[in-house]
Amino acid sequence: MEKLKKIVCVFSCLALIMSALILFTDRGQAEDVSSVKAKILLEAGSGQVIYSQNADQRLPMASITKTMGLLLWAEDIDSGKLKLEDKVKASTYASSAEGSVIWLNPGEEMTAAELLEAVIVSSANDACIALAEHSAGSEEQFVKRMNKRAEELGMNDTHYSNCVGFDDSLHFTTAHDIALVTAELMKHDVYRGWFLTWLDYLRGGETQLVNTNKLIRSYDGILGGKTGTTDNAGCCLAECAERGNMRLVSVVLGCADDDERFAATKELLDYGFNSFEKFTPEIDYTKLKTIPVTRGVIEQTVPIIAEQGVECVIKKGRSADVEYEYTFIETCEAPVKKGQFMGEYLVTLDGAEVFRSNIVCKEDIPKLNFWRCMQMIWREIFS
Repeated sequence: MEKLKKIVCVFSCLALIMSALILFTDRGQAEDVSSVKAKILLEAGSGQVIYSQNADQRLPMASITKTMGLLLWAEDIDSGKLKLEDKVKASTYASSAEGSVIWLNPGEEMTAAELLEAVIVSSANDACIALAEHSAGSEEQFVKRMNKRAEELGMNDTHYSNCVGFDDSLHFTTAHDIALVTAELMKHDVYRGWFLTWLDYLRGGETQLVNTNKLIRSYDGILGGKTGTTDNAGCCLAECAERGNMRLVSVVLGCADDDERFAATKELLDYGFNSFEKFTPEIDYTKLKTIPVTRGVIEQTVPIIAEQGVECVIKKGRSADVEYEYTFIETCEAPVKKGQFMGEYLVTLDGAEVFRSNIVCKEDIPKLNFWRCMQMIWREIFS
């Protein structure tokens, strides 16, 4: 009987060990099979990347495409080229758009404000094309504007072939590039109310607009963003949130479903707000030495100044551990221009770069020539 008890005990232990191994294996598999193809978390003010995974991989972007269109229209509104009360007539081409639409009829007129709301809240493709044609003459011309603006923003791995986000081999972006355009878009307040609108109506209540961005109803500090879904792109989301003095932009591309894109976005934003804080580097002016200059009006040294540090992001509670390194050129030759590079100072934390700024000349120093030399002698004689 005693032997039987021991055997039973051994088998029970083995069963527990096997269960634990299975649980551990399942947990590892659950993490490994995450379908998020790329993601990034960026601090909007400094452009500093807090977290990234495959952020420079070129991928389809679905309706996140519309963030660029919205940026161009916001800039047109600021410059007066587009007014919210402008009447926009839908073309036959715009009315034929598929996917998410507000069922525009050929020749139907709506205000720019109504169409913009349809694009922001319900990602309406027909409204987007109608606005593109109104502002540039055709979708093709508007797409050229989109690509030009992308180049200006440094979105070097982005190319648009349409204005709405339909899958196309020549229509691609990266998580990093989407973060750049989203941060730029969120500088404009004109859309703020629409980004946070959950439900609204057009055509006197006949057409319902429902926001596809579920986080606007639940996430603290949310400013809004843009969803996108196609067969090739999967479920995508670009989101912006702000707490205190820190504004974060998160982008996830290629998620398996709605739940994954919102969960992944919330995880990124939580990580940023819970683990990081804004920090402004302080310059130690006692370490700014002067630089010898030759062939100047007189042999002298160059007065220099460090360009003021801007706010950046560091791990919470680590400001006392930040280190500064000042480097300078050894000498320079006149003429020297105000603002000319004289060195730089580097701010690091645990060996990683936090901030880098130039050290520059404070004033012009002309080159010595015959006439300046004579003027100096003349002043010296009669002084």
